[in-house]
Amino acid sequence: QVHVVESGGGVVQPGGSRTLSCSISGTSLGMMSLAWFRRVAGKEREGVAAIRHSGAALMWRTYAPFVTGRFTIRIDGANNMVFLQMTNLKTDDTAVYYCAMGAHVDMENWFQANLYDDWGQGTQVTVST
Repeated sequence: QVHVVESGGGVVQPGGSRTLSCSISGTSLGMMSLAWFRRVAGKEREGVAAIRHSGAALMWRTYAPFVTGRFTIRIDGANNMVFLQMTNLKTDDTAVYYCAMGAHVDMENWFQANLYDDWGQGTQVTVST
């Protein structure tokens, strides 16, 4: 059984940085697409970033326009971990952040949440003074 657990959320000041971690157990990350989504209060869940690794090499990595240049997604396949490094945080980044994994996701449809098979419970990030 696959388990996805996010951690690292908290309160951050505008302009600050935070790294979220996602630990995945019960499966290998090779040839899986891993993504971070977020849900801002009152809005639909939206894709933030996604990555796919073959187990030997990075296949692709992509970002939503509103985080490009500020966020970095990376994978540690040896330890079954996925990270979201967030810099220059804005108040608009306040949300619950979710880690997701899917076998049938590619660069053209990575932002479609319904394609992902496994999800974590989410971790709250609040950007505030």
